[in-house]
Amino acid sequence: MNKPSDLTVSGNRQIVPLLVVNFINSLGFSIVIPFLVFVVDDFGGNGILYGFILAAYPFFQLIGSPVLGNWSDKYGRRKILALSQAGTLFSWLVFLLAFYVKRTVLISFDSGLLGGLVLTLPIIMLILARVLDGLTGGNISVANAYLADISKEGNRKSNFGKMSASSGIGFIVGPAMAGILGSTSYGYVVPVIAAALISVIGLSLIYFWLPELKIREEHQRPKGDNGIPWKAILHMPYIPLMLILYFLIFLGFNFFYPAFPIHAMEVYEWDVGQVGLFFAYLSGMMVLVQGILLPKISGYFSEVFLIITGSAILGLNFIILAYGNAGLTYVAAVLFALGNGIMWPSFLALLASLAGDKLQGVIQGLGNSFGSLASVIGLILAGLLYDIIQGKTFLVAAIIIFLVFLSSWYLTRCKPSSDPP
Repeated sequence: MNKPSDLTVSGNRQIVPLLVVNFINSLGFSIVIPFLVFVVDDFGGNGILYGFILAAYPFFQLIGSPVLGNWSDKYGRRKILALSQAGTLFSWLVFLLAFYVKRTVLISFDSGLLGGLVLTLPIIMLILARVLDGLTGGNISVANAYLADISKEGNRKSNFGKMSASSGIGFIVGPAMAGILGSTSYGYVVPVIAAALISVIGLSLIYFWLPELKIREEHQRPKGDNGIPWKAILHMPYIPLMLILYFLIFLGFNFFYPAFPIHAMEVYEWDVGQVGLFFAYLSGMMVLVQGILLPKISGYFSEVFLIITGSAILGLNFIILAYGNAGLTYVAAVLFALGNGIMWPSFLALLASLAGDKLQGVIQGLGNSFGSLASVIGLILAGLLYDIIQGKTFLVAAIIIFLVFLSSWYLTRCKPSSDPP
């Protein structure tokens, strides 16, 4: 396989805008998290509709990501990144418009399963906004493909660690900004306007600052080859296993994120502020691990070693959450940050190494789709499980991550693959 450095003159010029764009994407996504449930309630929705709106983004990302990744292999990373960012901007404009349309009731019924359900025009627009954002939400996978193209073997783990750290910073700043802006007299409109403006900045950075890669002719896919090459992908060594691991990792995370706030409020008796403080602490720890620790150790250990070690540490964190108290939760957060911080960037770096040059975009897109599918399943099952087994839900997450730990030993024999014929 030709090294990614063959594709472009230098990666230094591109990595800074990639990090900024990744930060903006995370900030724009996370800024809506603190107040979306209140917006849905104000528009006449209930918990069921809120769950559907939450799940709409990852479900339609499942559909859109491999298509956008495939297009980036054919037409260029920068073009598809711009298209994806433009879709995000348009979705925020639809979201904003929902505040100003008449709250016309379109459907209203009462059932034992769903309770009293009222579907209003603003709710329809919220759903449409999340669907559009999901369909064009392949910018993360395309950005990962771009990063893989400009990275060398020696700095790939470090570069993916920086990408993860920039995402983590976005998830710290986004909810904090939502809390500050949402507390003004204008209410929830201001954070949505901010998210739209942030998307404009991201689109501008892609258009004016990020150069298109000059991909060598031997790396290009044949003309007319527009479909997803499933046969070639399935026959690439270790790629099917990596996609399964991608699914399992996201499934474990998505058992944690819905269950922990409920657990913290019911068992630890934390209020919303304490839960927010914990997540800020957790995100800050991950930024430290991915931005400082990982670059220092990445040259000494292989991707596979860091995946195995990180998954073991991450699984231990979930066991502590299942049986620990409020104080031990902050110890578990350190293990969460350490395990995830060394495992996930290393996993992405290994996937990039194995994907080759011709199919980098489509494989990154498929990985994102597997993660989106896991998100939909995890978000739904976690809430149902917590009602039944409470804190033992974290043990389910631990079992899933330990499956990643066990399966990753098979990767010790792998080497970066050549492009498929």
